[in-house]
Order: sequence, then C-alpha cells, then structure tokens
Amino acid sequence: IMDALMDAVQGYGVSSTQYLQTHYRDAQGWFLFVSFAADLRNTFFVFFPIWFHLRESVGIKLIWVAVIGDWLNLVFKWILFGERPYWWVHETPYYSNTSAPHIEQFPMTCETGPGSPSGHAMGAAGVYYAMVTSVLSIVLSDKSSTTKSWYLRGTLWTLFWTVQVCVCLSRVFIAAHFPHQVIAGVITGMIVAEAFNRVQWIYSASLRRYFNVTLFLLSFAVGFYVLLKALGVDLLWTLEKAQRWCVNSEWVHMDTTPFASLLRNMGTLFGLGLGLHSPLYTENKKSSSAPFRTGCIVASLLLLHLFDAIKPPTHTAALFYLLSFCKSAVVPLATVSLIPYCVSGLTSTQAKKRR
Repeated sequence: IMDALMDAVQGYGVSSTQYLQTHYRDAQGWFLFVSFAADLRNTFFVFFPIWFHLRESVGIKLIWVAVIGDWLNLVFKWILFGERPYWWVHETPYYSNTSAPHIEQFPMTCETGPGSPSGHAMGAAGVYYAMVTSVLSIVLSDKSSTTKSWYLRGTLWTLFWTVQVCVCLSRVFIAAHFPHQVIAGVITGMIVAEAFNRVQWIYSASLRRYFNVTLFLLSFAVGFYVLLKALGVDLLWTLEKAQRWCVNSEWVHMDTTPFASLLRNMGTLFGLGLGLHSPLYTENKKSSSAPFRTGCIVASLLLLHLFDAIKPPTHTAALFYLLSFCKSAVVPLATVSLIPYCVSGLTSTQAKKRR
C-alpha cells in the first residue's frame, strides 16, 4: 500500500513537472536563474560577506544555519531514499499500462544525491528565514509604531514566501525534485533557522568548539555511511541512476555528490572558526567606520567571486574532496580576517599620506 501511495504521489509530481514545462516554457530562463541563485554557494560568497561586515552576529548565524541545515539535509536524504523525477519516470512500473510522460532535462537537472528533502528549498528557506527575522529584530528593536512594524513585517514575509515559491517551482520545473520534496525542504529549513534564533553560544564559540563540532559532524556522517554500507545499504545508489538517465553526461557534476557538499560545509564552518580566532581579526575589530565596512564588503565580494572561479580537479575523488574542504575554509577566513586586515592597512596608509 505504501509503495502504491508513493507511486501516486510521485506520478502527480511528474504531471506537475510536465504541466510547468508545457505551460511555462517561456519562464525557463527565470526558473534556471532561481535554481542557480538558491544554491547555498551564494550564501557563502554573497550574503555572508555583506552581513558579516554590516552586522557580525547575523553573518555568523547565516553560516551556522546554512552548514547545519545542509548537513541535516544530507542525513535525511540518506535515511529517506528519495527518488528524483528525471530518473524515476524511466524506471517505475507506475506507467506500465501507458507510455511514460516525456519530461525535459536541463544542465541543473542531473543532481546526483537522493531527492528528499530538497537541499535548495531547505537552504533557501533557512537562510532567508534567518535574514528576515534578523532584519525584523534589528529594525523593530526600538518601539516603532504598530502600522510601520506591520507594514515591514508584511513586506518582508511576502518577499520570503515569494522566494520560497519561486525556488520550489524552479526545482519541480527542472525535474530535479517532486513537489512533496520541496515542501519538506522549506519546512525543515525554517525549523533549523528558528532553532538558531534561540541559540546564543555560537557567537562566543571557541576555536576548540569549532574544531570539535566540525569533527563531530564529519565523523557522524562518515560513520553513518560506513555503518549502512556494512549493513548492505549502498548510499551512492543515486550516482549510477544519474549517470544512466541524464541525457547529457557532462551535466552529472561531482560537486553535487553527497560527500562534496559535506566537505564543503565542514570546510566553511572550520574556516569561520579560524577567521574569528585569528590575530588579524582581533586587530580589525578596532575599525568600524562606514567607509571601512563598505570597503570590506566590496573587496570581499570581488575577491571571492574571482576565487570561486578556481575549480578543484575532479579526476581523483580524494584530492577533489580535500581541495573542496580547503577552498571552502578560505572563503570565511578571508572574509573575516584577511580582507579586513588588508583594507585596514590601505586606509591607514592613505590617512598617513594625507597628514
């Protein structure tokens, strides 16, 4: 009965994808852009540098929400064994009496991990929820008039839900997810972000704590993988399906594999810990002028954009994972300590010249 119910839900999902692809073909560019914009990479390379230099605590919270959310997403995916529409439609007996519907694929369709819950939906929900609640707590901390506060809340939450709906439709449109997977992603993402709204220790965590948390999360995920493998469960079952059913083998990217995202996230968290406890960072805390902050934001965005263009080689898996970890660690480390240190040095040199 459970299988029949699941097939019916997924059959409805494929019909939804087909409906969107048929009736909203003109919006294809928009849906592809939304899938690209909702990637967690943009949280690390865009939102984090901006927020960290505007209000440090929000930047720190965004990294924790993104990293822990994505780690939970990986664990859920390994437990739930979610199919993805682009391969399920070819393998299911659900269409045995009729011909299977044709659904198109795109460069972003061929994700290699299990499908439930949606990582894009979960990440976008968590990060945007954290940003909206942070803005509201900053702006409405003083006793603002009720009309103004209601107007702001209404605007921000409307924006939040507009983004979530676009992300969900986008993931269904490109046949990477079924509707129930994106809805599950949005709900879990919001729960993670709300949990971090109530946690205070992350703002004063020691370097040892960052190291311990990173080590625990990495060990737990690898241990869980090894345990299930020993029990005869192949957690990389989806990789073979992606390679078999993706219409273009070049669309199957190594950086969408479960371990790639795990090491990226662990690198990011560890890099944040290193940055916050670096001697350069304590030196920078003295400067807090608006021009200095603006300089840091602009320099961070430019340098990280250039840095993002460096892609680790994928011919050796172990080397790729190691370099992914190191590359991810450099992003928060540079944002938090190296770039502000250089900007601070430049501004003080110019100030001396003026004297």
